[in-house]
Amino acid sequence: MREGVSAALIVVMRELFVVTHPEATHHVEGRVGGWFDSHLTGRGQRHAHQVAEALDTRIDPGAALFTSDLRRTQQTADAIASRLGVTPRALFELREKSYGEGEGQPDPWFRERFVPPPARGERMSHDEGLVGAETKAEWVRRVYAGMDIVMADPAHQKVIVTHAGSATFVIAHWIGVPLSALDFVSFRLDPGSITHLREDDYFHNRTVIALNKIGHIVG
Repeated sequence: MREGVSAALIVVMRELFVVTHPEATHHVEGRVGGWFDSHLTGRGQRHAHQVAEALDTRIDPGAALFTSDLRRTQQTADAIASRLGVTPRALFELREKSYGEGEGQPDPWFRERFVPPPARGERMSHDEGLVGAETKAEWVRRVYAGMDIVMADPAHQKVIVTHAGSATFVIAHWIGVPLSALDFVSFRLDPGSITHLREDDYFHNRTVIALNKIGHIVG
């Protein structure tokens, strides 16, 4: 901290809590997720309520709740909404990456056809070999557009329920990573995780307070 600046002067301006949906049916069935509209398992539903309980101790009245419009994320958001007394807003832009014809397919089917991006060279517009799949560039632009909507909301605190893949770009948007620098960016995020992001009202730094916290998940 700069000399002469008291910690008392730093006031929290904005906080984001990024939630990844808990266990869904495509996880336990060994299927590709993406836009495949799987739903939470019984275990996932219990974990969604544990996420809601963990957030309840940190969220003030007047918070905004955003969610991907897929069923597994909306179920998670519904558990949070019930606990916090807020109304979720569903955004198509916060969906997971589309894998086109691969969505809902068994993992072995997918792996036989999927063409991974190169270690060097063009990665953002790489063709993965699946009809109808989004490129990484298309996926990132979509999530960033969704985050523009989220950030335009005036609420002091926001909860964003999304998917493990898309959450990387929610965080990247928050810390200001340009689209052109996302070739290799990836955060490892577990089902039912909470990532805490904060911007102070003095330095206007955007801080990752906690990444991929899962201590609230039990059983």
